[in-house]
Amino acid sequence: MKPSKRSPWSLSLVLLAVTTLAAGCAASRRETYIQDKAAQHVYRKPIAEVWPQVQMLLKEKELPVREAQGGYEISTDWHMVGAPSTLGTNYVRYLVRGKQPTPAMCAVEIFKQNRTESGPGPVDSQTGQRQQLGTDTTNMVRDMEMEWELLQRVDPEAAKTLRDEAEKTIK
Repeated sequence: MKPSKRSPWSLSLVLLAVTTLAAGCAASRRETYIQDKAAQHVYRKPIAEVWPQVQMLLKEKELPVREAQGGYEISTDWHMVGAPSTLGTNYVRYLVRGKQPTPAMCAVEIFKQNRTESGPGPVDSQTGQRQQLGTDTTNMVRDMEMEWELLQRVDPEAAKTLRDEAEKTIK
């Protein structure tokens, strides 16, 4: 067998690709770690100080909001995400809840509900007409990305500490 004549550049390219892939994976794990921690964060401020920032965040995202009277709860209307498609049209809405375990502390939970509608709805057996589009899927999950965005806004020091902790913990 003849020894392989590889260019020294090929080994360098392979090492660069492996390093880039590893760095990308670590960055993704750090973001997941940060978002998990942000979802558990308790602000050392009363809800009355944090809530205006919640409202501002939703307003900046141009989300149509409905606020519950007498409580710290906001819901948004469904709005289309992307363009309509025959494969499925996606909609999203949010539910935001503020909790105040003590007068000097609070937590904010942001839930995101996704809905996909596709294809014509079923045929009405009495009229023979197609009904409106049917909902194929719907789910509600915590929007940890938006909670992290809120944390950076409301408590930048805690956000920096959390980011530093993630950098040290996940290599």
